[in-house]
Amino acid sequence: MAKLQLQYNVLFQPEPEGGFTVIVPSLPGCVTYGKSLLEAREMAIDAIRAYVASLKKHRELIPSDEKSFVGLVSVPKKRSPLYV
Repeated sequence: MAKLQLQYNVLFQPEPEGGFTVIVPSLPGCVTYGKSLLEAREMAIDAIRAYVASLKKHRELIPSDEKSFVGLVSVPKKRSPLYV
């Protein structure tokens, strides 16, 4: 049975001039922009659909992030005894 949805982690980067750039790490070069968070999300969905359509056309594997997740790692600015 075919999957009804593909899942991708996306990175929303606020831009200094306003709006958000969206990056889809699992799809190299899949980058888009929206003036609002909602528009950025919609643009990401559209960009992902186009990217996946191109992969299908060229009979390439279609990656998915269904088993991965995003985390945040804090790195101290100064060296401390714990991070020699």
